[in-house]
Amino acid sequence: MRFNKTRRLLLTSITLALGGGLAHAQTPQNVVFWYHFDNPEQTKIMDGLVNDFQTKNKGITINAQNVPWNSYYDKLFTSVVGGKSPDVAMVKLAQQPQLVEMDALEPIDRQINSWSGKADVAPNLFEINKAANGKQYYLPLQYVVVYLYYRADLFAKAKLSAPETCEQFLDAAKKLTLPASANGGVPQYGFGMRGGKGGQDNWGPFVLSQGNLNGTDMVKPKVVAANNWYIDLFRTHKVSPPSAPNDGFNEIISAFKSGQTAMMFHHLGSANSLVATLGDKVSAVPVPACGGQRWTYFGDESTALFKTSKVKDAAWKWMAFLSEGGNNAKFVQATGQMTITKSAAGKVQAPARFITATANSLPFAKPLPAVPETADFVSTVWPTNMQRAMAGEITSAQMMDNVAKHFSPR
Repeated sequence: MRFNKTRRLLLTSITLALGGGLAHAQTPQNVVFWYHFDNPEQTKIMDGLVNDFQTKNKGITINAQNVPWNSYYDKLFTSVVGGKSPDVAMVKLAQQPQLVEMDALEPIDRQINSWSGKADVAPNLFEINKAANGKQYYLPLQYVVVYLYYRADLFAKAKLSAPETCEQFLDAAKKLTLPASANGGVPQYGFGMRGGKGGQDNWGPFVLSQGNLNGTDMVKPKVVAANNWYIDLFRTHKVSPPSAPNDGFNEIISAFKSGQTAMMFHHLGSANSLVATLGDKVSAVPVPACGGQRWTYFGDESTALFKTSKVKDAAWKWMAFLSEGGNNAKFVQATGQMTITKSAAGKVQAPARFITATANSLPFAKPLPAVPETADFVSTVWPTNMQRAMAGEITSAQMMDNVAKHFSPR
């Protein structure tokens, strides 16, 4: 009797333990995911990906939150400081050093090395994404390079060819800048300059082609002169709209679509939207060469797992899902950017001329420096100083001295 009673107690304990384990395994896991999309159609595609993932991964809920681009990194860094980071977020290389310095990210080397989708990702993307300490914190998601969009109809009307050099760019910008009296009552400008956040990607082809973004190159006469040349597009030649100092992505896109501007810099992400509005009136070429040198921005987007996450395994599953073949093809369908996978490379939905502009730009495309100072340079240092220079409050030399001090405090 005593043996049977002991046996029953043991079996009961095992059953309770197993039951508790099963209950724990079935506890719903909520993964908070931050991303940034520009329009409702893109968000619908994200909603579809979330539904597909949840159908295949019962017990995991993806709380996908679309955060406006202009406040995206301000909110992300604030959440890190406040200990309320999302579990996963879309991130760029420029922010990685600062996030690593803040000890905000979870290394994912182990997960990547055991991930079945690793072989389908272009291997150089893992190398580009690697942190200075040799660890992997980012899982590649998409990439683009910045190139020059131009209004083919306006160029044809002015009997101009797409510019290949900075001299040709300035010449075209001048000839395509028309007063209202010569353009049906509406002024036209040659170049949609972006003085607000994100504008460093438009500035880079003219200035970073002349020197590296660091404390020594930025004050060299050649680099200061290149920066002055860029500022003069607005101040002296007046080939950009008066709103240029504060213009961001939405403003330059709207002006280009309406015909207010004839040239702008962006990447493949805008191609389908522009073609939907303009058709064959829009085309693209690589950024112009300045003094025989070219530089354009390699625009990356990855996902990162935050150290404060309490659902790391579930969060990793979501990250991996977004970077796998068909899922990644759907994701870049929403963003219009380039897939990271070899299997889906031929499925990018964009007209051939924009794919060609992207491919022809890769040889001289580079990310911004992987140093902690880059995040603040992008978010505050560049836009603040550029806007002041465009307003005539500081000279080109003063602006570049401020940039140099930011990267190499003296």
